[in-house]
Amino acid sequence: MKYLGCIAGVFAASVAAAETPELVVYTYDSFVSDWGPGPAVEKAFEAECGCDLKFVGAGDGASLLARVKLEGARTEADIVLGLDTNLTAAAAATELFAPHGVSAEYNLPIAWEDANFVPFDWGYFAFVHKDGVDAPTNFKALGESELKIVIQDPRSSTPGLGLLMWVKVAYSDEAPAIWESLSDNIVTVTKGWSEAYGLFLEGEADMALSYTTSPAYHLIAEEDAGFAAAAFEEGHYMQIEVAGKLASSDQQDLADQFLAFMVGEGFQTIIPTTNWMYPAVTPAGGLPKGFETLVTPSKPLVVPAADAPAIRDEALAEWLTALSK
Repeated sequence: MKYLGCIAGVFAASVAAAETPELVVYTYDSFVSDWGPGPAVEKAFEAECGCDLKFVGAGDGASLLARVKLEGARTEADIVLGLDTNLTAAAAATELFAPHGVSAEYNLPIAWEDANFVPFDWGYFAFVHKDGVDAPTNFKALGESELKIVIQDPRSSTPGLGLLMWVKVAYSDEAPAIWESLSDNIVTVTKGWSEAYGLFLEGEADMALSYTTSPAYHLIAEEDAGFAAAAFEEGHYMQIEVAGKLASSDQQDLADQFLAFMVGEGFQTIIPTTNWMYPAVTPAGGLPKGFETLVTPSKPLVVPAADAPAIRDEALAEWLTALSK
């Protein structure tokens, strides 16, 4: 009888596991890290959905699209979280994503309309430095300086791609010359944001490509006011991060539930002090104390999503040529 009881218990557990739906979300590595939003988001959503939310780290943001394109309709992902507006047109062109039906009162610097992708946070790219650094106020001054910087590869990283677009939008035909002047400043080009920022914190560079919101992490989490973002006169390029559900998902209703949850209080209150970005929908309690100290760009820069692929291709060619000399 003891063995029969044991077998019955195992069977019941197996049935329960089989009845628990699983939602697989591909995202970037820092999102699923111990200090990122992933653990808190998982706990909060599972408390509502009665499901198993499974985050899968897939490198940095730009790597997500490459992986899903490679896997196609065979992908195990139900949702991809971590693309941005520089990639949404290319993502939509794959026809792998399905319309979402989510609506929200977004607090974004631009009007938002996209049938396939839902924004969850946003910010501005910037070079972050420690106190004591004579920070430049534009790209030309940075190129003329002796400062050492770490940046990310635009082929795998959304910040890297954002920097590419930033230089192109700000300088147009002068962009190749800007990259040539910056080539001596670049210590290395990393695959993703985490590697680059880690090198900066270890003292391998004077500045790292990151966000105007990054100093908030040091101020709030570490109580260290010794970090700042350099304000550039030509403006700062904007990033809006999004999520979309896959048309091949067998969990369409659950994916819709997650996307709706993503723009609600339970998710949006987690973002400022875990992903260290501005939430797409400002929580009822507002932003955490410390965010009011951040640099506010005088000139927000952004490329319409539909125009991004063509500009990216041109800018990438210029970047590769300049850095290969």
